[in-house]
Amino acid sequence: MISISELTKSYGAVTLFEKISFNVNRFEKIGLVGRNGRGKTTLFRLILGEEEPDSGDISIPKGYRIGCLKQNIHFTKNTALEESALGLKESDKENVWKCEKVLSGLGFSQSDMGRNPTEFSGGYQVRINLAKLLLSEPDLLLLDEPSNYLDILSVRWLIKFLNDWKSELILITHDRNLMDKVITHTVAIHRQGIKKIAGDTEKMYQKISSEEELYEKTRINDEKKRKDIEQFINRFRAKATLSSRVQSKVKSLEKAGKLEKLSAIENLEFYFNYRPIHAKSFFEAKNLSYSYNSSDWIIKDFSITIAKNDKIAIIGKNGKGKTTLLKLLSGKLTSNTGGIVKHNDVEIGYFEQTNVKLLDNNKTVEEEIDAAITNRDKYSARNIAGAMMFEGDLALKKIAALSGGEKSRVMLGKLIAAPVNLLLLDEPTNHLDIQSADSLLEALEEFEGALLIATHNEMYLRALANRMIIFDKGEIKVFEGGYDDFLEKIGWDEELEKEEKTKEKTEEKMIEKDALNKKEVRKIRAQIISEKSKELKPIELNIKKIEQSIYSLEEELDANHKEFESATIAGDGETIKKLLISINSLEKNIEQNYLKLDELTNVYDEKSAIYEERLEQAGFELLI
Repeated sequence: MISISELTKSYGAVTLFEKISFNVNRFEKIGLVGRNGRGKTTLFRLILGEEEPDSGDISIPKGYRIGCLKQNIHFTKNTALEESALGLKESDKENVWKCEKVLSGLGFSQSDMGRNPTEFSGGYQVRINLAKLLLSEPDLLLLDEPSNYLDILSVRWLIKFLNDWKSELILITHDRNLMDKVITHTVAIHRQGIKKIAGDTEKMYQKISSEEELYEKTRINDEKKRKDIEQFINRFRAKATLSSRVQSKVKSLEKAGKLEKLSAIENLEFYFNYRPIHAKSFFEAKNLSYSYNSSDWIIKDFSITIAKNDKIAIIGKNGKGKTTLLKLLSGKLTSNTGGIVKHNDVEIGYFEQTNVKLLDNNKTVEEEIDAAITNRDKYSARNIAGAMMFEGDLALKKIAALSGGEKSRVMLGKLIAAPVNLLLLDEPTNHLDIQSADSLLEALEEFEGALLIATHNEMYLRALANRMIIFDKGEIKVFEGGYDDFLEKIGWDEELEKEEKTKEKTEEKMIEKDALNKKEVRKIRAQIISEKSKELKPIELNIKKIEQSIYSLEEELDANHKEFESATIAGDGETIKKLLISINSLEKNIEQNYLKLDELTNVYDEKSAIYEERLEQAGFELLI
């Protein structure tokens, strides 16, 4: 367990967090959330000892091993397989098959494993670092945006891997689907403080919203009450007969702490400007083919017609042609064969991560956005900068001083500076935080034009896509339907092959089982089942008891909230005070119950898994 106590960290006048405290308990998988630049990565560096806090302590047990995904590249071995094997623990050095399994999950083919690590792209080199980290099996795994360099199949594999992870984990990612499928707890850095709950990001954001709404209602009510007291004091200060009451009111006013109004939180809130187009189908690609050399075709004879309301997702493994296709459709590349036919009124908005290199480091945010506006309206540029969270003087920051996430927001600002009716987006969520990624998703859902988006974010795929362009098995094909339709009707060939192999192994085991002495097998299984029931039954009863307690407490909390609203409207100060105490007590009680429930559930799952494994192996042990 790691204990963080009263931790404070500032850079100059900017305080990231102040006197924050929380624990990382056994088997907890924590999603760390908060706006970009608010201290998530800094907290990782503090835990790793790479930076010192201004004050406070981080307590780490002796011998507790912490592993963190490194973006810097340094290889010492001749093959990807040998390099990844450096991550194996001493006791595992002979189990090279584990390296093959992890590398395969991260998108490496069998032949890739024999290649020199320096031959791979930067993204694949980071994957080798990720493989080494996962194979080292640390007590605490720190992952900062692990999906940035992974394709959709590798992200799906990573989710399964992390779900099976038996130790602690802290995860930073903009991919809400990845985070919510893996974590048991959420920790938020919010207003220089920290909040921790059992549950996913949705529950955390609802809790923050509810608390701040309650705070604001209380503040307004207190402000009204304060004004009433001030009016009483001013009116009767000179009255001798009321002097004692006036003094009492003065003391109560001095004693009562004043609730300050919460500062506004910056949010990425914008919409894409739509240019109307009067054509049902306005963009057509005919027999597009592209190759970087004469023999190796990345795209071959691809055709598609795009209609006004199409929301098309482009999916597939990295390096198979998704970005190349978007460049061809945008006109950034010219196809070897075939061509594009489009309506005269088509206006394309194109976003690509590498385009941040085209930003002028000597220009300000406002100047870059202004350069993309046709009519050069200065106030429009400032308004767009504000929508991209560069409010006031922040719009005057030089591009050279911006982080990767801030540069991405500038690119989005340039994209919405002019009306478009066809959006081409290549991994637009990389470098955005969860809230910004959510805001972008809302803007895309509301966009009236057509959209083509390459993304590995399954939440985006499910929310947006009504058609798919799929790169798989060296082919490119169009699928008419959404992402879940694709998974149900076709699925990924690579995943299906793995499922088939697993099925074959299971069938082989079943044949071996039939050859055993069935009486012996039944006897052993019955004994294991009896032990399982004896050990797990009390845990099950405790889990049900706590679940019922949580249900009752949450019902009581809902009732308290309703009473609080009524008391606030009525201006009943005494009732409000009592209810605030009750609400606070109930929330703490609920949180404690959730922690107990999570602890018990983890214990139950672990013990259950052990018994299931014993049951599966029961027959095979007799063969030895």
